[in-house]
Amino acid sequence: MRAVIQRVTRASVTVQGQIVGQIDTGLAVLVGITYDDEPEQVAKLARKITQLKILRDSSGSDEPKQRVDVVQAGASVLLVSQFTLYANANKGTKPSWTHAAPGKIAQPLFDTLVAEVAKYGIAVQTGQFGAMMDVEIHNDGPFTIILDI
Repeated sequence: MRAVIQRVTRASVTVQGQIVGQIDTGLAVLVGITYDDEPEQVAKLARKITQLKILRDSSGSDEPKQRVDVVQAGASVLLVSQFTLYANANKGTKPSWTHAAPGKIAQPLFDTLVAEVAKYGIAVQTGQFGAMMDVEIHNDGPFTIILDI
């Protein structure tokens, strides 16, 4: 699994002109799933997302020693499935998608990730799996972390 985690002041996903998910302060997480990912990786990624101390504390300070996790901040998470995170563009100019899991494998794992993150008591919003989405992210910092689990 691959995740691009961004600390945001707000983020939203729109499909066919309708907002399907939106958050204020929190984390926008783009999630890529590959063909051999397992439920254990889903649980590990959920723990990482919820326990990374990258949000500002109540004082608004961005000092590393004062950062808090999503639960401590009372923040939200927007999870967006994005198979393009597994694009391979090393040869030629057309990306290959052979490392991205097909929907029948990826969607159940993505749905499990949503449920796992929610278990931590976090408000979770999502995009729409498999849809053409307009994703609006207002990165706070900017602060972006890439995880391969």
